[in-house]
Amino acid sequence: MNCDYAIVTLKKGREAALLRGHPWIFSGAIAAVQGKPAAGELALVQDVAGRPLALGFFNPQTDIAFRLLTRDCSQVINPDFWHNRLQAAIKLRRRVVDGQTNAYRLINAEGDGFPGLIVDVYNATLVISVTTAGMERQKGHILDALISQLKLSQIYERSEGRSRALEGLENSTGFVYGDRKTNLLEIRENGLKFEVDFLAGQKTGFFLDQRTNRERMLKLSTAASVLNCFAYTGAFSVYCAAGGARRVVSLDISKTACAAACKNLQLNGFAGDAYPVITEDVFNFLRQSEESFDLIILDPPAFAKTKRDVAQAARGYKEINLRALKLLRPSGLLATFSCSNFIEEELFDKIVLGAAQDAGIKLQLLSRLAAGPDHPVLLGHPEGRYLKGLLGAKIAAD
Repeated sequence: MNCDYAIVTLKKGREAALLRGHPWIFSGAIAAVQGKPAAGELALVQDVAGRPLALGFFNPQTDIAFRLLTRDCSQVINPDFWHNRLQAAIKLRRRVVDGQTNAYRLINAEGDGFPGLIVDVYNATLVISVTTAGMERQKGHILDALISQLKLSQIYERSEGRSRALEGLENSTGFVYGDRKTNLLEIRENGLKFEVDFLAGQKTGFFLDQRTNRERMLKLSTAASVLNCFAYTGAFSVYCAAGGARRVVSLDISKTACAAACKNLQLNGFAGDAYPVITEDVFNFLRQSEESFDLIILDPPAFAKTKRDVAQAARGYKEINLRALKLLRPSGLLATFSCSNFIEEELFDKIVLGAAQDAGIKLQLLSRLAAGPDHPVLLGHPEGRYLKGLLGAKIAAD
């Protein structure tokens, strides 16, 4: 155990969540701090009896005051530590990402033991996002590990947003390694082609977390009429077209996204009247459309960015699900998602159930949908399961 670390002592009984596998300790659970650790410095957590429990990042400025790195308090957090963590992440992806896919998540924050770090792979380009002060302090070691273990052409950083501000960090964007040639890349996912703008696109340029759900929609699309709402750059639409859908309508309010959706459909050989891309507000379209569909996909942006947004977000989710269900043909399928951290799975179930009841139908639950296996989460960390979804079949109410 390294005595140079600051020592964080928990209040009596407040170690229970940590021992169950949760990787965070909130400021209200802390009894005392020995030393004056700055934001992001390493600290050792102990219980009230002085028994060491874990090493991790400490930030006195935030509600999440401690983020777990390891329960082995004899570990040394040095470059070798990060190299070993990265090797484990690479090994997992080799098992869960097939050879027809060259775009996937390599590091998924706490799920891979890198609290506050996202690394997405786009062929030979990496896009990284750092959201915690602790990981910001370790960024140099992380970059060294990535460069030494992977065959890369460039690394672009997109570290921005509310999470960094809460950690006391300014936004940081730009190339940190490599060629710096272009912001547009062509990637392959399950053999399908997509153009990704990793500088200006949402998240790191592409919704990698939906890969396995897109596979599911491909298999359900044969001869179907499909409506893809909040289509963004049309990934679900391409999969449905590849699955043999007879008609795929892609809908998004962004002209830029719709242009990209058209490009991605064309890249895969799908063009013409059977694959219209419509620039329109989804809420308005669902209220006004007279067309019915065999499969509707609802993959909206996060309606709830904070806890204060939950009530309004719930109304928004209910509205789009209610309207979508009314446009579904008998036995039609609804794939509906929420990527809002603050909309918990139980609440999302209630929202969709309420929409079905108000629409006067019953909804058979076929399966729950989540992020793919390249987005692992700790079993004891439910907050990591931000993407939740339901696949349901419409049946008439009694």
